Amino acid sequence: MSAITVPKVRRKRITTGVTLSRRAGMVFVLPALVLFGVFIAYPLLTALSYSFFGWTGILRGEFVGLQNYLTLFTQLPYTEDIPNAFVHNLLLFVGAMLFQNTVGLGLATLLHRVRRFKRFFQTMYTLPYLVSPLVIGYLWSLMLSPLFGPVNATLRAIGLGDLAQPWLGNPQTAIWVVVIVTAWQWIGFPVLLYGAALGGIPAEVDEAASIDGASSWQRFRSITLPMLIPAIGTVSVLTFIGAMEAFPIPYALGGSQGNPAGATDVLSLLFYRTAFESGSSNAIGTSSAIATLLFLFIFGISMLITAFMRRAERKLF
Repeated sequence: MSAITVPKVRRKRITTGVTLSRRAGMVFVLPALVLFGVFIAYPLLTALSYSFFGWTGILRGEFVGLQNYLTLFTQLPYTEDIPNAFVHNLLLFVGAMLFQNTVGLGLATLLHRVRRFKRFFQTMYTLPYLVSPLVIGYLWSLMLSPLFGPVNATLRAIGLGDLAQPWLGNPQTAIWVVVIVTAWQWIGFPVLLYGAALGGIPAEVDEAASIDGASSWQRFRSITLPMLIPAIGTVSVLTFIGAMEAFPIPYALGGSQGNPAGATDVLSLLFYRTAFESGSSNAIGTSSAIATLLFLFIFGISMLITAFMRRAERKLF
């Protein structure tokens, strides 16, 4: 059998036949720019400026330069809490990525080949993604309750009572519960995105490889998977951003302290505690430094992932 190669797809420029003047275009863009400026740009710049000043409650003090940033890396509890929370954020990202690019991609592939009830199953898998993550977290905390939760009750009913345990009370299992619940809630997004990407692959390409003698696995590995690189890049970037910003589900499952014993702590919870629960007179300055560092890290890594995936896409097309 001859080697299978991914065909070069020539991109066509699509025109609608409708042209807009620059002024008309700005009219359509202006509302989005205003919303972005008010709710995104202004808070970011404000937090950045706050991080360079000392604070006494809500009163801004003198300019302190990088002192708030040095505090995060030289003073307790930040020297212990930041590495612990950062590792948990990375676990969230890795766990969600593995789940979405295996289970999510597998479900999307199966639904792409199914005709009956396709929309029904797509809707069912997407529903958790549309529900507030805070609600999802509280529902799972009730389901995993060691007293009346249906998870432990089911394990006991089927003879697996030895596996029943306080899932959110054990530091060894609590973070993995957060990872699994987060990945479960997000699964609808890759199912939809991969489904749309699979629908954009010409059927003739797969049929030609099949006629050439390629098995289903060979066609998926050598044709389908490479052509899904743009979708994989989108899922990777958005999953990374969501994992590093994770707050509602860890908060619902472990509280603001990341219980038990910091086992579910993440950077957003650390920011919340520093800003609203620490009781420090300089809470605004320190928490603004945390928010600024978190933003810079997310922005930098997201740009690197995007550049890497675009380079891989250019090699393909």
